[in-house]
Amino acid sequence: MALNARLDHRNPLVFDTHELGRRPGALQRLTRTVDAPKDLGIKGVIGVPEGAPVELELRLESVMEGVLVTGTARATAEGECVRCLEPLEQQLEAEFQEMFSYPDADDRGRVIAEPGDDAEDDEDRLFLEDGLFDLEPVLRDAVVLALPMQPVCREDCPGLCAECGARLADDPDHHHDAVDIRWAALQGLAGTMKDGEKDEMSGGAPQSARADEKQEK
Repeated sequence: MALNARLDHRNPLVFDTHELGRRPGALQRLTRTVDAPKDLGIKGVIGVPEGAPVELELRLESVMEGVLVTGTARATAEGECVRCLEPLEQQLEAEFQEMFSYPDADDRGRVIAEPGDDAEDDEDRLFLEDGLFDLEPVLRDAVVLALPMQPVCREDCPGLCAECGARLADDPDHHHDAVDIRWAALQGLAGTMKDGEKDEMSGGAPQSARADEKQEK
């Protein structure tokens, strides 16, 4: 990527590397708890709510071409079970490692006169700016990779009833009587008919009519 826009050292996700002194092999360990930025996670699926605490553990190592940042982020993500649609929480632990390059050094650590001349090489690179780096894009990528694309409240969640939408975990014996579709229409029709109509359909006659018929004989 191109050189970072002007960084604000007051941003909790912006870190200062001046203590390393651009000395290859120098190390610095940092811990920091920050408020989660907006849309940290998989939008519409699961993510860390904006403003929720995110615990960061970082290891900054000075190398020839820049500063290698290795770290872990821990937070609580919130979302919705894809099977039963109930709210859920998941403990998140995302690991990451990223190189932040000196603007005046190439991949071999050699000083170059015009950083960014090779646009293709710079496209995927992150750079230090006045000794500062912004961890937010790295954190976002790490969190997305660490979260499930289809979160569930539990591994064996049975989901919802396909017929009525009831949550099956609340009623393991929930079921619906199976009806043969070939007879369903006739059963519905039979339920709406009156007794007299049923007799006519079956070829029967009222008892009084049958009695008169016997007397004539």
